[in-house]
Amino acid sequence: MVMSQSLYKQLKIQHPDSVIDVLAPAWCKPLLSRMTEINEAIEMPLSHGQFNLKQRYQIGKKLRSKHYTHAYILPNSAKSALIPFFARIPIRTGWKGESRFGLLNDIRLNKKSFTYMAERYVALAHSKRSMLNSSSLGGLESIPWPQLQLDSNSVSTTATKFNLDVRRPIVGLCPGAEFGPAKKWPTEHYAQLADQLLDDGFQVWLFGSKKDEDTTSTIVSSQKELNKVNIVNLAGQTSLEEAVDLLSLCKHVVSNDSGLMHIAAAVGCHVIGIYGSTSPDYTPPLTDSLNIVNTNIECRPCFKRECPLGHLKCLYDIIPTDIRKLIHD
Repeated sequence: MVMSQSLYKQLKIQHPDSVIDVLAPAWCKPLLSRMTEINEAIEMPLSHGQFNLKQRYQIGKKLRSKHYTHAYILPNSAKSALIPFFARIPIRTGWKGESRFGLLNDIRLNKKSFTYMAERYVALAHSKRSMLNSSSLGGLESIPWPQLQLDSNSVSTTATKFNLDVRRPIVGLCPGAEFGPAKKWPTEHYAQLADQLLDDGFQVWLFGSKKDEDTTSTIVSSQKELNKVNIVNLAGQTSLEEAVDLLSLCKHVVSNDSGLMHIAAAVGCHVIGIYGSTSPDYTPPLTDSLNIVNTNIECRPCFKRECPLGHLKCLYDIIPTDIRKLIHD
């Protein structure tokens, strides 16, 4: 969702007076509300993988009153193209996917000519003829990058709500990964890094969802046992909108390959992205203030949720002192 903003920005560059609405799951609204290009976020009531042809028809029929002239369908599934078809939107653009001929009438075929996801999104805003490959866009550096809007009053209110002191420099840690353990830098490594950063005079804030609370609680407990202060567990405590506000206060953010990593990039943090089984060669954080950290072990990237060899050396071999040096450089 963060990377989709590159498309919205490009559409506004080409059509400054255009009105852009986005049909997306409810959880996306806090992000879409921070994108100045978006007029309205329309809640998609169907969950991922849910087909329900009748409800998709009803949603599409309801959208006909909006008189949209163009639809961009970013997912590759056939079902994602049904609602714009039922809404009778005249031009329906998207990459070739599963059995979408007819549902889309502006199908792009050369997706693999574009290396990065953000490039593939932006390419949809251009004509077929002009978009031959990545170099036609000018490369990743030439496309618009996500930039979430921040309101200083909202940021201050959020910090006050959680009784946070922002006078000491802050390092955010995002130790969760929805994808699976092959994306998660070891919890004990995060704990060692937190220990070092607290000794260096930083505050440490931990971010994540409810699912990450066990991980973040372990990290905090390890520091409390050492009588360390200035470490705060925010995982599972904030809304997504509040997490955006609080990440913007962090000078540095250390993160696994996750959605929070991309949010941190879009609010201007120095991002240190740790990659295990995955690779930054498709969805890197789009920021100039970035360090990508990974090992050169021959079995990575395998893109598996769990290590097929059972050792997770791609993550264990990244040591906390290496990350600490990047924060001080």
